[in-house]
Amino acid sequence: MTPRTGMVPCHLTPLNEPLGKRYTLGMADETPKSWKTKLIHSDARVPEGFRSLTTPVYRASTVLFPNAAAANSGWNPYESGYTYGTHGTPTTLELAARICELEHGERTLLAPSGLAAISLVNFGLLKSGDHVLIPINVYGPNRNFALQVLRRFGVEATFYQPGIGAGIDALLRTNTRLLWCESPGSVTMEVEDVPAIVAAAHKQGALVALDNTWAAGVYFDAFSHGVDVTMQALTKYVAGHSDVLLGSVTVRDGKLFDRIGSMQNLLGYSVSADECSLALRGMSTFAVRLSAIEASALELARWLAGRAEVELVLHPALASCPGHGFWKRDFTGSAGVFSIVLQGEYSKEQVLRFVDALKLFQVGYSWGGVASLVVAYDLRANLDRPNYGHRIVRLNVGLEDVEDLKADIENALATLK
Repeated sequence: MTPRTGMVPCHLTPLNEPLGKRYTLGMADETPKSWKTKLIHSDARVPEGFRSLTTPVYRASTVLFPNAAAANSGWNPYESGYTYGTHGTPTTLELAARICELEHGERTLLAPSGLAAISLVNFGLLKSGDHVLIPINVYGPNRNFALQVLRRFGVEATFYQPGIGAGIDALLRTNTRLLWCESPGSVTMEVEDVPAIVAAAHKQGALVALDNTWAAGVYFDAFSHGVDVTMQALTKYVAGHSDVLLGSVTVRDGKLFDRIGSMQNLLGYSVSADECSLALRGMSTFAVRLSAIEASALELARWLAGRAEVELVLHPALASCPGHGFWKRDFTGSAGVFSIVLQGEYSKEQVLRFVDALKLFQVGYSWGGVASLVVAYDLRANLDRPNYGHRIVRLNVGLEDVEDLKADIENALATLK
């Protein structure tokens, strides 16, 4: 990877010295010191030249400068170098660079969670008096942020139907500054015609942001389809083991990086080097995990489509899912999250009994890890969404044997009888 301007190389070059000399500790300063002072200002030096397959974990709040003149408080490490822990360390910037590389963006910023990444985009691109468009099937906390935070600061939000496509033009206003897409949508899984929405938004001068978590940033090439900003919950497939909270924001050009990055600095958003290290570790198995999960989820989805207890399978790779044609046109693969709608004869109590009867699918939010999860929803309170009522159940497929997962679901479906 070509070094970015202002960045300090993370690797060490092996010394061309004899092995014995290389493993001798040196003393950098022979000025007499108390042993107490040496606990903080040690003269001990380890040999250089160590190389590893893993990225070092740099935990730091304070960053040291070579001299007084070099000290600065710039937030952009690509221009100012390393200045403070919240502005980046080699560990955090390594993860950001790798995410950016996967998504074919210009720059990537990290946030402490997926929702933090969403709020960062909103705060960075919107101001009082602006208008934002959001799909009705968006991730719930994104909707709540618009209703409870953005409106408090004078930003008006309008929610649109995910199948609107080029018809979004009718909802755009002169003060529309941002348009969110989430494709497929949360729980109900509708796939949007993103290129048509982007064309309409750009004609009006609005920016388009996409929650690209379901596609893990790799199955949908957002920037080639005209999107301006993407975000992901790295908590999901990138970290991959249900033990990390992280988010990312990737932009198509430097101007957007400056706008959103300066807001990140003002908000004080920072990420843990330890969590970034876990995400970097997760990336090494990311491809094989995602491939196995995709195959199992597709097999389960097709099997469930033939079950009498199931009215509808909402998996973007199946023709039964709204927007399947757009998925087939724009995506290069599918992930492990999809929903099923049970037959209308089943009561809410029966649906909950079905979920509780599952043993390998454990009840829990989030997804993208190695363990399969399940959550039951009730959409009757939201009249703008499809009337699946209490019968919709979201499945997250993990890395268990697919035949065991089928048997688990079959045993649970038997409780509906």
